[in-house]
Amino acid sequence: MNMTWHRKVDQWIREHPRIVDLIGALMLWFVTVVATAGLAGSPSTGNEAVLAVLVSSAETLPLILRRSHRRISAGVIVLACLMHLAFLPGFLPSVVAVPVVVYTLAKYGERWESLSGLGLSLVGAAFSSAAFGGVTADRSFASLVASTVIIGLSMLVVWTYGDLARTRLVALQALHDRAERLEREQAAERSAAAADERARIAREMHDIVAHSLSIMITQADGARYAGRENPEVAVGALETIATHGRESLKDMRRLLGVLRGEEEAQYRPMPGIGDLEQLAEQVRLAGQQVDLQIVGTPRRALPNGAELAVYRCVQESLTNVVKHAGTAARATVTVEWTRHGISVSVTDNGRGALADASTAGSGRGLDGMRERVELYGGQMSAGPLPRGGFVVRAFIPYLENA
Repeated sequence: MNMTWHRKVDQWIREHPRIVDLIGALMLWFVTVVATAGLAGSPSTGNEAVLAVLVSSAETLPLILRRSHRRISAGVIVLACLMHLAFLPGFLPSVVAVPVVVYTLAKYGERWESLSGLGLSLVGAAFSSAAFGGVTADRSFASLVASTVIIGLSMLVVWTYGDLARTRLVALQALHDRAERLEREQAAERSAAAADERARIAREMHDIVAHSLSIMITQADGARYAGRENPEVAVGALETIATHGRESLKDMRRLLGVLRGEEEAQYRPMPGIGDLEQLAEQVRLAGQQVDLQIVGTPRRALPNGAELAVYRCVQESLTNVVKHAGTAARATVTVEWTRHGISVSVTDNGRGALADASTAGSGRGLDGMRERVELYGGQMSAGPLPRGGFVVRAFIPYLENA
C-alpha cells in the first residue's frame, strides 16, 4: 500500500513539474521572508525590513521559472544574492535557492550554463564565508578556508548530482529517439513489403487473367464464325473456353486463398517448367501453332519461385503471340539448361513491331516478366526481329548457395 502511494506521488510530481516548482518556490519564499523579517538577526528598522523582504523574494520567487526560463531565473537569483551579501546581514535564502539553481543548470542547461553555475556557486561560497564570518579574533583564517571548502564541496556534490541526472536524461532521450527511429524504419519496411506483395499479386493476377482471357476470346471468336457452318468446331471451342475458365478460377481461388491464409491454398504446387507442355497444348487448342523444345538437363534444381518465373515468362509471351502475332503465326519456345543456369526464348514469325497501335498492350506484361527474372538475378530482353516477328529472351542463373 505504501509503495503504491509512493509511486502515485512520484508519478504526479513527474507529470506536473510546473505546479511542483510553484509550490516549492512559494513555500521557500514564505519561510525565508518570515526568517528575514523577524528571525536570526533581521533588520530592526522599517526600511531595512522592506529591503530584506524584497531581496529575499528576488532570491526565491524566480525558482517558479527555473525550468521554463532557467537563464532569467538564475540571473535574477545571482543578482539578489549579491545584493544580500552587500547590504543585508543575517539569514541567507541562497542556502536553498543557489543549490536548486546549480542543480537545474547542471541538469537542463547547456554545458556552458552548467559550468557557469558551478563556478559562480564556488565564488559565492568564498564571498558568503567572508561576508558573514571573516577573520576575527575568535575566528582564524583556517576556519574561513574550511568554511569555504565545505560550502564549495556541497555545491560540487549538488552539481555532480545534477550532471548525472542530465546524463540519464540524455540517455533516455537517445533511447526514445532510437525507438522512434526503429518504429519508422519498421513502418517503412512493412510498407515496402506490402508494396512488393501488391506487385507480386498484381503480376500473378495479370498473368493468370490475361492468358486465360486471351485464349477464351480467341476461342469465342472462332466459335462464333464456325458455329454457322460447322457446329462441331464450335462445340470444341466452347469446351476449351470452359476448361480455361475452370483452370483460371482455380488459380484465382488459390491466389485469394493465400491472401486469406487458407492452408489448403498454400500447399497447392505452383506451376513450373514441367507444366510448359500443358501450357503449349492449351495455346494449340486456341488455334495457335506452338513448338516447344527443352534442351539439356539441370545441373541443380532451381527455386520454386525461379521455375514459376520461367513459366510466367513463357505464358505471357505466348499470350502476346495470341493477341498480336496473327492467326497464321508460329511460335517457338526453347528452354535450354546450361552450365550457369536456364535460358528461355520465345520467338514468333507474326506481325511483331508492325502490329497496329490498337492491339498494343500497356507493357505491364513485359515489365512483370522483367521484374520476375531480375528478382532471381537474371536478365530479360524483348523486341522485334529484323525480318518480322518478335522475340523474348530470359536467363536465370543458378543461385550460388543452392
